[in-house]
Amino acid sequence: MKNNLFICTLAATLAVGGLTTGKIFAAESTAAAPAGKSLLQRIADKLDLSEDQRSQIKSVLDDEKDVLAPLLSAAHDARKNLRAAIRAGDATEASVRAAAAKVGSAEADLAVERMKLYGKIAPILTDAQRQQFAELQQHADEAIDGSIARYGSGSSN
Repeated sequence: MKNNLFICTLAATLAVGGLTTGKIFAAESTAAAPAGKSLLQRIADKLDLSEDQRSQIKSVLDDEKDVLAPLLSAAHDARKNLRAAIRAGDATEASVRAAAAKVGSAEADLAVERMKLYGKIAPILTDAQRQQFAELQQHADEAIDGSIARYGSGSSN
């Protein structure tokens, strides 16, 4: 389930152009999400994308499917391999660092693709939508920062 959420979130990240994985709805509970709506649909709704904008963004993503699919797969595989390296009975710092470096490399490849996609998708959005997206990102970052601060303070709330 978490892997599916990771892939969906990453796809949404690529679609909108630059959030880090998992941040856009970090502050919202899944119970608050409309039933049956994908993450992409929820983002489109939050940005109040027109049908024409949705169609244009879908076209961009469809055009990049052959590039995105192997990059997403490589990132997912690298994360699975990192988890396996951490849990291995013969795990060493060197083996975990090597696996983590592969995750970093896969994420770097995805970051470059996000940059390219953002260059294609951002012009489809209005200035207000780009601003709203930045605010969503800021809100998500603040929620993550709050979670980290609570964890660091030992508070479970």
